[in-house]
Amino acid sequence: MALAHQTTFAPIGKILAERVLPRLEHTQKRPLRVSCLGTVSYDGATEADCVDRSIPIGEASSPQDAMAVAAMRVSHGDIRVTPDNTLRFRPRLIVIQDSGFGLVIAGEIRTGIILWQQPVASKTEATRIVIEASRLRGRAFAAGGRGEHASARDLRFQASRLEARLVDPAWREIASELLRLPQAA
Repeated sequence: MALAHQTTFAPIGKILAERVLPRLEHTQKRPLRVSCLGTVSYDGATEADCVDRSIPIGEASSPQDAMAVAAMRVSHGDIRVTPDNTLRFRPRLIVIQDSGFGLVIAGEIRTGIILWQQPVASKTEATRIVIEASRLRGRAFAAGGRGEHASARDLRFQASRLEARLVDPAWREIASELLRLPQAA
């Protein structure tokens, strides 16, 4: 008589590798940093006088909390370069990074809301995005050289929006799950 092999218990090594270690890795990469990429200018400035800038807007202990901080700041329109409004800031992208500067999730800002970008699903897709973003940045460099500052800025933004999908592999599954939740929409 042969004994049936019990498969109800997973080996401890498998549990450690699949459940415990990934959680520890994410814990070590906290706090998460929330920043906003946009354009800074003085009132009445020309396009040539505008400057792309990243503004830190907060920290959070989880991706959900970071997304909530970002959504609150964007919806209230209170992302500024200086407290006295001498500089005008046009927010374009929200970026959430871990303490090692790995991209957790990012989203484009449109009319007071954040359109979170779906992370890449494969290395092939990531490579395609890097190639396209590089092409756009090359076109932006050429446009800037011709004095077409608005066009150059828009091309750089298009490249950044594509790169927002290049979520660090350690965060891709979590970011995808967050975007499936109804409150993330």
